[in-house]
Amino acid sequence: IYELVINTNPSYAFLLEGNSVLQNKLVIAHVLGHTDFFKNNIWFGRTNRQMIEGVSVNADRIRKYEFEHGEREVEKFLDAVLVVQEHVDANQRLRQELEQEEPKRPQRSDDPYEDLFSLDERAALATPEPAKHRKLPEEPEKDLLLFLAEHSPELETWQRDVVHMVRSEMLYFVPQMQTKIMNEGWASLFHSRIMRELDLSDDEYTAFAQMHSGVLSPSRRRVNPYYVGLKMLEDIERRWNEPTEEERRLFGRQGGEGLKKLFEVREIENDVSFLRNYLTPELVDDLDLYVYRLEGNEWKIVEKHWEKVRDALVASMTNFGQPYIVVEDGDYRRNRELYLRHCFEGEELDLDWAERTLRYVFQLWGRPVHLETVSEGAKLVVSYDGGDATRKRG
Repeated sequence: IYELVINTNPSYAFLLEGNSVLQNKLVIAHVLGHTDFFKNNIWFGRTNRQMIEGVSVNADRIRKYEFEHGEREVEKFLDAVLVVQEHVDANQRLRQELEQEEPKRPQRSDDPYEDLFSLDERAALATPEPAKHRKLPEEPEKDLLLFLAEHSPELETWQRDVVHMVRSEMLYFVPQMQTKIMNEGWASLFHSRIMRELDLSDDEYTAFAQMHSGVLSPSRRRVNPYYVGLKMLEDIERRWNEPTEEERRLFGRQGGEGLKKLFEVREIENDVSFLRNYLTPELVDDLDLYVYRLEGNEWKIVEKHWEKVRDALVASMTNFGQPYIVVEDGDYRRNRELYLRHCFEGEELDLDWAERTLRYVFQLWGRPVHLETVSEGAKLVVSYDGGDATRKRG
């Protein structure tokens, strides 16, 4: 059963034509859970609710550029942008708004001689300082797409527009990537409750139970967001409805507040904070969660301790599971070369993949590009200048 629900105002949902009536009832109930989450979770607060219209306008502009510059040329450039589309910063706009706030003016002193005492200070401020080389960016920049669109020395106007299009569409999806477990868990929780309230026949209820269990079946190889999200939400409701004596004493829980707590969690958490705050040792055991890796030709479980399992899950979802890359210098060597830095947190990059990615970044920047990372415990810089990629240690 497939459905598509779009976070607009109002939300739109599309159901498969081949769905049965019962399947559509389940899908509609599931969609209602998603739309409630979209409208009430704080991470969706800045979402563009007119995204359908925006995507339609973007498609028209892409077709225009294909006519003007050739379909192959536009597709080739778009492919390069899509390779790095995850490297955006959803907090960029918030920071810009804070920076634009007018600073408070200093209060005037009641001292009538203040101007005389501050003459030297004002004279020093009025003396121009010698021009310095301005670093670009002034601080490490996480939003690679925005930096490329605004500062690439080679891009044409239409290409900058395409980068901005991809970035705006990616920013629309960021909250969904940040809340996949919560969102699917929330929709599953309420589709099950809505379906139980419907006047279903015995056969329909049996069919619903089969569909429900199919959606929520756990996987040995990956985290099923429907299953983990639902079980965690049910556990939260139970613990706040029926707290133990220790929970009453330590946390002041009164009992009977499960639904209230669920709505609070739905409003303020994302997957990282949700897992960090509410994945308990008991849940790790009940959900049979573990860390595994490939050793030789076999996959082996290497960790089952609940805190390490939780931390591994959180780490895999931080920055949508993508390596954290920042622009360190857009004028490296005073030659408009691009210097990127991988904020290493224990997980090494796939260097072959990094080299292939730099080829596309080079296409977007138009000058040599470099990526600093850590490999085998030492600094490593991967570079690409249009020929062969190189690796340099130290």
